[in-house]
Amino acid sequence: MIAIYAEARQEDRSAIWLLTWASAIFFGITALYYVWTIAWIEPIPRDATTLVVGRDFLNFWMYGRAAWLPDPSRFYNVHLYQDMLATFLGSLYPGQNWSYPPSIMFLAAPFGRLPYLAALACWTAVGLAFFVWTVSRYVGERRLLAPILLSPAVVFCLISGQNSLVTTAILLIIMTYLDRRPLLAGLLIGILTLKPQLGLLFPVMLAASGRWRAFSVAAVTALVIAAATAAVFGPQAWIDFIREGLPAQNAVLADPERIATPYYPTIFMNLRGTGTSYPLAMAVQACFAALAVGAVFFAYRARKDADPRMLAALFFACSICAVPYLLSYDLVPMTCVAISLLAAGKLDERGQIIAKLVYWLPLIQMTLGQFHLPGAALIPPAFALYAFMSLIGRNPAATGPRDGGFVNRCDTPERAKRAT
Repeated sequence: MIAIYAEARQEDRSAIWLLTWASAIFFGITALYYVWTIAWIEPIPRDATTLVVGRDFLNFWMYGRAAWLPDPSRFYNVHLYQDMLATFLGSLYPGQNWSYPPSIMFLAAPFGRLPYLAALACWTAVGLAFFVWTVSRYVGERRLLAPILLSPAVVFCLISGQNSLVTTAILLIIMTYLDRRPLLAGLLIGILTLKPQLGLLFPVMLAASGRWRAFSVAAVTALVIAAATAAVFGPQAWIDFIREGLPAQNAVLADPERIATPYYPTIFMNLRGTGTSYPLAMAVQACFAALAVGAVFFAYRARKDADPRMLAALFFACSICAVPYLLSYDLVPMTCVAISLLAAGKLDERGQIIAKLVYWLPLIQMTLGQFHLPGAALIPPAFALYAFMSLIGRNPAATGPRDGGFVNRCDTPERAKRAT
């Protein structure tokens, strides 16, 4: 394949260049502020919000520690978990809860054996290495790594100590090898049940496109992981997750104080931020979810062989539209695809604007969310609609090569001309 960036039009290269510099300024200011405001106290330094550095990584690390303890699933109880945190962080530490399924303990267990800061450093290094390796092969041009690594979604992911770099790498590999290596793709889809909200639309996509080998492997992998979790940590782990873990997540969505709304770029949370009642907000969210399912099913049924980048854009955008519980750092996959499409030089003017809005969505959501202003959550549906219209031929300018996926950087425009 011809390298993406080499084919881009001058205006598209200029757009990428401007995004890179703007995001570099954003990254620099954010990094300086974050480091400057850290309180270097024992046992774990705190950031300006009084949370420990790495924030959400604390939960992941605690999953890792619990994996080596008897009856680890007892910490799905919010009060027991808070008591455990209080033993080394103090009784005034802000409340947190376990939101992942118990199978995450397999991944977290090695990190739970390390001191917190060492575990956070290892987790960040491994995630960055895997992410850089995967994305550089996906976009085909190392210079496109800069705007992606400096993007708001990645910055918020690093600050939060989240797993989005790892899950994004897995998602990009899945999208690349759905047909070439369906067993690998299915295995990775099954592994993504560790963070189920990211893969809710995979059954729809696989069934619609007739990829039954990947579907079967994904289902078997998910069942094996669930059975292994029950065997190692006890069946009670799943019972506690369903009985206490899921309601704790729902309590975040139903919070009348709307404390979390700035961090969730979902339709449901945008509506909740305006004071909309829980039932009405969930009803509207359900409508968007139904449209997302329908769009993915139709596109992968009728346009299975269309541009893989546009199909991935539709899938990632619809995945965001379909769920109420998803945070800004989970936008990394959609950011990668938006940059890839923009750099490919195949978007019309409207598509370029939407792609840039996707890129800045975490910052837009954070800014508007502080004042409980809605609107940011409409960007993923707009991106999904644009991709859908492009796939059915209503955006003739928004077309691209059909051999998407990992790019062979040995290919050049000159070599391509000789081949033709």
